[in-house]
Amino acid sequence: MNEILKAVGMLVVGFVLLIKGADFFVDGSSSIAKRFRVPSIIIGLTIVAMGTSLPECAVSITASITNNNTLAVSNVTGSNIFNLMMVCGVCALFRPLPVDKGTLKKEFPFSIICAGLLLLLGCLGMELNQIDGIIFCGIFLLFLFWMIHSAIKSRKEMPGVEHEGDEVMVLPMWQCAVYIVGGAIAIAIGGDWVVDGAVVIAQAFNISQTIIGLTVVALGTSLPELVTSIVAARKGEVDMAMGNVIGSNIFNILFVLGSASAISSIPFLMENVFDIIILLIVSILVWIYGWTKKEITRGEGLSMVLIYVAYTVYICLR
Repeated sequence: MNEILKAVGMLVVGFVLLIKGADFFVDGSSSIAKRFRVPSIIIGLTIVAMGTSLPECAVSITASITNNNTLAVSNVTGSNIFNLMMVCGVCALFRPLPVDKGTLKKEFPFSIICAGLLLLLGCLGMELNQIDGIIFCGIFLLFLFWMIHSAIKSRKEMPGVEHEGDEVMVLPMWQCAVYIVGGAIAIAIGGDWVVDGAVVIAQAFNISQTIIGLTVVALGTSLPELVTSIVAARKGEVDMAMGNVIGSNIFNILFVLGSASAISSIPFLMENVFDIIILLIVSILVWIYGWTKKEITRGEGLSMVLIYVAYTVYICLR
C-alpha cells in the first residue's frame, strides 16, 4: 500500500513538473521566436509544438532507457489521439477553429503520412528497431529544414509582423535562458517520475502498460498542448492552436519514437496496431472537418470530444 501511495505521489509531482516545466520552456522559446518576427503558424508547428511535446519525449525516452518500451508507443499514440480529439475539440467549443488552407494541403497530410509510416514500419517486424528510429529522426530533420525555409520566406514577405496578441510576452534574453534551461530540467525529472509511478501502479493492479500509457500518462503529458491551445484559441491565435496540435503529433512520432527506438528496439503489440489505425481514422476525420468549411465548428468539436470519451471507454474495457 505504501508503494502505491508513493507511486501516486510521484505521478502527481511528476505531472506538475512536466506541465510547469513545459510552460516555462514554451514561454522562453516563444519569446525568442517573436523577436525574429516568425508567423504564429510556424511558431505553433515548431517551437510551441516541440515545447509542449517535451513531456511525451521525456516519458518515452525514459521508458526506452529503463526497458519499459511498451509505454513509449502507447504514450505517443494516446497523446496524438488526445491532441486531435480533445485539444482541437475543446478549442472548437470555445469558438469555431479556422484551419488554414495551406495547412490542410501540406502539414496536416504530412502528419497523416507519419502515422501511416509508423503503422507500416511497426507491422513489418512487430517492433520499431534502431534503423526505424534513424529513419524517423532523419525525416524529422527534413521537416525542421522545411519549417525553417518557410519561416525565412514568411519573414521576407511580411518583414513587419509583430504578433500582437500572442499569449507569450517578449521576455528579456536572460529570463528566456532561465525559463528554457529550468523548464528542460523540470521536464526531464518529471518524465522520469511519471514513468516510475505509472509502472508501479500498473504492476500493483495487474493493468497493462499499454492501457496506462494510453490513458493516465497520455492525458498527463498532453495537458501542455491542451492548455496552450485553449489559451491561444481564446486570444484569437487560432493558427498557433492548430499548429501546436499538428506539430506536436509530427514531433511525437518522428522525434519522440524515433529517438526512443534508436536507443533500444520497441516491441509492437496488436493493441498498438489497432490504436494507430484509430489514430489514422480520427486524423482523416478531423482533416475532412477542416476541408468542408475551412474550420472546425462547435458541433464538430463536440463530436470529437464524444469520440474521445468513447475511445477511452473502449481501451479500458478491451
